[in-house]
Amino acid sequence: MFTNRTRLFIGTIFFLSMLLLAYRHLYELAWVPFTLLVLLAFDYVRQGTLVVAARYFHHKDYDKAERTLLEILNPGWLSKNRRGYYEFLMGGVCLQKQDYADAEAHYEVAAQYPLRSVNDHVAALVHVANISIRLGNFEKAEAYLQLTEKQEDKINAKMKDVIARLRQELEKHKK
Repeated sequence: MFTNRTRLFIGTIFFLSMLLLAYRHLYELAWVPFTLLVLLAFDYVRQGTLVVAARYFHHKDYDKAERTLLEILNPGWLSKNRRGYYEFLMGGVCLQKQDYADAEAHYEVAAQYPLRSVNDHVAALVHVANISIRLGNFEKAEAYLQLTEKQEDKINAKMKDVIARLRQELEKHKK
């Protein structure tokens, strides 16, 4: 929910207040800022800076979104729900930079984790299929499009249209 800079500022305030309370021999009260400091660190490890990065991403400020995503020390430490969304956002940033190989890798990982909605999960699969078609890997594209069939009744019309267009393009390349 916070950037690393904001977390550092808030953490410094908690730490200084903990020191002041300990100096005044108010040890019972010193536990409060200590506990808040631990919760702040735990929140960073499990949640990261995804909320801020998502805001930048949805406002189409991809450079700031990437910088904010790169503030996450180790994406593997993120909670299961957040890890998929991290990979989804990072795939979108790589796609905007036209770094198709990295985008494909991020979307493949995102498809393995739970995402916000079924539409987002299918979007990750569709992105991998689309990039695979562009790179000439038609078997992989076909496999990922088949994975979208399981969710066909739960996705919106726009996503169904995108899948249909990808199937048509895949048929052109098969001939």
